[in-house]
Amino acid sequence: MTQRVLVALVGIPLAVAIVWIGGWPLAVLLMAISALAALEFFNLAEKKGAQPLRAAGAVLAAGFILLVAANRTGIELAGFGAVIAWATIVFATLAIWHRGVEGQPLLSISTTLTGAVYTGGLLSFGFLLRHLPGVQSAAHGAALVFAPVLLTWTSDTFAYFVGRQFGTKKLIPRVSPGKTVQGAVGAVIGTVLVALAYSRVLSGFPLYEMSLAEAALFGLVMSVAAQVGDLAESLLKRDAGVKDSGTLLPGHGGALDRFDSLFFTLPIAYFFIRHWTFGS
Repeated sequence: MTQRVLVALVGIPLAVAIVWIGGWPLAVLLMAISALAALEFFNLAEKKGAQPLRAAGAVLAAGFILLVAANRTGIELAGFGAVIAWATIVFATLAIWHRGVEGQPLLSISTTLTGAVYTGGLLSFGFLLRHLPGVQSAAHGAALVFAPVLLTWTSDTFAYFVGRQFGTKKLIPRVSPGKTVQGAVGAVIGTVLVALAYSRVLSGFPLYEMSLAEAALFGLVMSVAAQVGDLAESLLKRDAGVKDSGTLLPGHGGALDRFDSLFFTLPIAYFFIRHWTFGS
């Protein structure tokens, strides 16, 4: 617990400052996280016998962030499809010489692509949220990014404490034995309430406001996405037979452990805010 608190005391203010600044400092941070998370994903894959193209996959993961940072046109014009297509060609070519038939090329190519998209591809939406069209101030961009971040943390917190206090029925014990139905319901309720309150923050800006109904729906979607993201990573770790994905952050585990829910909530928040909310 001491390690967790110390890491949070240093990491949270630093992350807030970088999100506030945005631009290339934020891109560099997300690129580093994406590459590290991809490498952790490849470590899990290797425990199942796969031989991913580690360096190429980490470069692709960071490349998704680089792509959106370079054009800032939104995911609709970011060219992710073209990047994935070219990456598939490159990975298949590399597998011919670096894996061969005995190196399980099918698993090698598929795990490399999946790991890069799962980490860098999904995390890139954090940058897109910070620089949504029409955002003119650092405060507005940061407020949009912190919406899914705050609600993800809220969902995790309510799930933990409600589950510990009132949890009796296991949610999906084969995947995550500690999670309960009561904790999941408590997470949704708590996240909806915080989303309603946070909508007042967003109402202070000219674009991407949320009505109370939109905020309630947003909170519901964020909590469900956060819990599914957490369960998805737990499933991968359980399949690989490990407790943590890495040791990057003392007391917190690896990058996958810390950002598992955000991999799911950031893209969904982007599409919700960009295409659904009032004033978009």
